Amino acid sequence: MKDLTPDRKTLDPIEIASRDEIEALQLERMRWSLRHAYDNVPFYKKSFDENGVHPDDLKSLKDLSKFPFTLKADLRDHYPFGLFAVPREKVRRIHASSGTTGKPTVVGYTDNDLDTWATVMARSMRASGTKPGDVVHVSYGYGLFTGGLGAHYGAEKLGCTVVPVSGGMTARQVTLIEDFGATTIMVTPSYMLAILDEYRAQGLDPAKSPLEVGIFGAEPWTNAMRREIEDTFDMHAVDIYGLSEVIGPGVANECVETKDGLHIWEDHFYPEIINPETGEPVADGEMGELVFTSLTKEAFPIIRYRTRDLTRLLPGTARSMRRMEKITGRSDDMIILRGVNVFPTQIEEQLLKVEGLAPHFQIELVTEGRMDAMIVHTEALETHAGGDARKAAAGALNTHIKDVVGVTTKIIVADPGGIERSMGKAVRVKDNRNKS
Repeated sequence: MKDLTPDRKTLDPIEIASRDEIEALQLERMRWSLRHAYDNVPFYKKSFDENGVHPDDLKSLKDLSKFPFTLKADLRDHYPFGLFAVPREKVRRIHASSGTTGKPTVVGYTDNDLDTWATVMARSMRASGTKPGDVVHVSYGYGLFTGGLGAHYGAEKLGCTVVPVSGGMTARQVTLIEDFGATTIMVTPSYMLAILDEYRAQGLDPAKSPLEVGIFGAEPWTNAMRREIEDTFDMHAVDIYGLSEVIGPGVANECVETKDGLHIWEDHFYPEIINPETGEPVADGEMGELVFTSLTKEAFPIIRYRTRDLTRLLPGTARSMRRMEKITGRSDDMIILRGVNVFPTQIEEQLLKVEGLAPHFQIELVTEGRMDAMIVHTEALETHAGGDARKAAAGALNTHIKDVVGVTTKIIVADPGGIERSMGKAVRVKDNRNKS
C-alpha cells in the first residue's frame, strides 16, 4: 500500500493545536451552544429549567455534566421541526432517519451548518489519505440518509472528482470503479464485501483495482475485516463515524498513518463517555456510552445526546484531538443470551478466523422450550462447499464462539451466496424469540 500520510502543512491548525487551545475554544463554543439552544428551542428551555440549570452555570467543561441528556425519543416526540433553533425558512436542507422503529428523527441545516459539515467531511477524507484531485466513488445511499450527500459535499470541498453512484447494482459499481479510476471508495463495510464478491465473480483481481483508500462507516466493523479488505484490495481501510443527530458522517475519523482509533473533531463536537446504567460520566480510557454536544450547529443544536454507541476516549496521537476506539456495539442492540452480553462484532471476529467461511453472517434469536437460543447463519466459500468441509467449518466456528464469547450457538452454513447481501447497513440480528 502507498504511504498516504497527509502533509501536516495541509491540516487545519486546530487539528494539531495544544490541548489548552482546543479546550479554550470548546468552552467558548459550548457556552454559545447552550445559550443558543436555551433561547431558541422550547424543549431545551423546559428541560434545563426542570433540572435547575442555566447556560450561565457552565463555568468549565466539566460543568456540562450538570445538564440533562437528550434522547432519541425526544427527537421523535418533537417531530418534525420542534427541535429546530431557527425559523424553518432559514433551514437549507432536511435529513431524516428511516423511521423503521417509529417516527423518523428529523434534522435540519443552515447554510453555515452545511459548510461546517462539508468541512469536517473534507478533513475526515484528508485524514484517510484522500487528496485533492482524487476520484471518489460514493456508494453510500443518497436521499434522506446523511451518508451519500455528506460524503459528496465533503469530497467536493476537498477538491476531488465525485462519482455519485449510491448503493445497488453491484456489477455496475465494479465497472465504474475500474473505468473511472476511482482511488477512494466511501461505502458501508458490509457492502464492500459484496463488491469484493463481484470482483471475483467477474474474474478480476481486486488487488489490481485503482482503489487506494476505503472509508467505511454507518455500521460497526472489526479490525479482522479491515485486514481482509486491505490484504485483498491492497488499499487502506479507514473508519469514519457520524450520526445524523450530531451532523452526519464526519464527526470522527481514523488517520491513515496510525489507524489507532477515530480522532473526534472536537472543535465542533464535544464527547463524553458515561456509564450507560447510571448516566454518570466516566474517566477517559474507561468503556461506556458515547455522548455528544454540538458546539457550532445553528439549525439543530444537540445537547448531551446519548448515542447508545459503546466505546472509550483515548489521548490524541496523529492529531491533538482525542480519539474514540472503534465502536464495539450499541447499548440498545446488545444481545443478552442466558446472562451473557453478546455483540454482533464479537461473532464477526470469530467468523473471520475460520477457514472456508465467507465474511457474511446473520444472527437469529429463537426460543427453544423455555430458553433463548442463538443461531448463526453464514455461508461457505466455493472452495469449501462440500458437506465435510462445511461441517468442519461449522464446528470450528462453534468452538471459537464458545471459547471466546462464552455462549453455545447453532451454526448453519449455507451455500456460497446464501446470505442476503445488504445494499446499505447490514441487518445483523433477527429476533424471532417468542414474545408472549
